[in-house]
Amino acid sequence: MSTLSEAPSTRTPGTMPRPKTPAAPPNRLARLRRTNSLGALGGLIWLVIVLVPIYWVVVTSLRTRDGFFEANPLSIPSDPTLDNYRLVLDNGFWHYLFNSLLVTVGATVMTLVVSFLAAYAIVRGTGKGLRWAFSVFLLGLAIPMQATIIPVYYLIAKAQMYDTLPALVLPSAAFAIPLTVIILVNFLRDIPDELYESMRADGAGHWRMLWNLALPLARPALLTVTIYDALNVWNGFLFPLILTQSPDKRVLPLFVWSFQGEFTINVPAIVAAVVLSTLPILALYVVGRRQLISGMTAGFGK
Repeated sequence: MSTLSEAPSTRTPGTMPRPKTPAAPPNRLARLRRTNSLGALGGLIWLVIVLVPIYWVVVTSLRTRDGFFEANPLSIPSDPTLDNYRLVLDNGFWHYLFNSLLVTVGATVMTLVVSFLAAYAIVRGTGKGLRWAFSVFLLGLAIPMQATIIPVYYLIAKAQMYDTLPALVLPSAAFAIPLTVIILVNFLRDIPDELYESMRADGAGHWRMLWNLALPLARPALLTVTIYDALNVWNGFLFPLILTQSPDKRVLPLFVWSFQGEFTINVPAIVAAVVLSTLPILALYVVGRRQLISGMTAGFGK
C-alpha cells in the first residue's frame, strides 16, 4: 500500500503561525511632518491682530498727554513716565479695587455653593420635581439680563439694599447660577454610578458622597466655572450702574467709566486706568490657566 509523502514542516507542533504585521502606508510619516503653511500664516495674522491693540494700550499709558498727540501711536515713547498710573492710584483706585474684589468673591462663592448642591441633587436625586428644576435652570439661560433690570431694581429697592455692595452680589450670582448648574450637571453625570454604589455599600450618605466623591472628581469643572463666573462679575457694568449711586460704592468698571468722563482729554491716564483694572484679571488667568484648560477638556475621554 502506497503512502503519500509530505513535505517537512518547520513549524513546531502546538504553535500557531504569527500574524503578519500590516505594513505602514507609504509617505505616512511625511504627511505627519508636513507643515500647514496656510494655518500657520492665519495664526500669525491673528496673533498680530490681538497683540497690536495690547501693545498700543501699554505704550500709550507710558506717554505724557502732550506726547500722545505729537508722537506716532505705535512708536516707543522717548521719555516714558509713570505719572498716569500715579494719577489713577491717587483717585481712589485701591478703594474701588477692594469693592470689586468683595463683589466678585461674594457672587462667585454663592454661585458655586448653590450650583454644586443643585447639580448634585439633579443628578443623584429621584424626585420628579428635580426634572422640572433642571428645566427652570435651562429657562434661565433664555432670559437676558437687560430685560430684568427694572424688576431687579424694584426688588432691591423694596429690600432696602439699594446703593450697597450686596445689591450687586445677589443679582450677579442669580444670573450666573443657570449656566453653572448646567455645566456641573453634565460633568457629574459622567461619574460612574459604581463609585456611588460602592460608597453607599460602606454606609455613606449623600453628604459624605458629595464631599468625598463628587467634589474631588468635579474639581476641574468647578475651577473652570469659578474663573468664568469671576470674569463675568468682575467686568459687570449694568448692575453697578443701576443699583449703586454713591461714589464709595463704585466698582472698577464704573470707576473707569467715571474716570473717562473726568479726564476726557487725558487719553494716557484713561488707558492707564484700563491697564490697572485689567491686571487682577490677568493674574487670575496666569494662576488658573492650567486648571481652566483641564476643566474645559475634562470629560472628552470618558
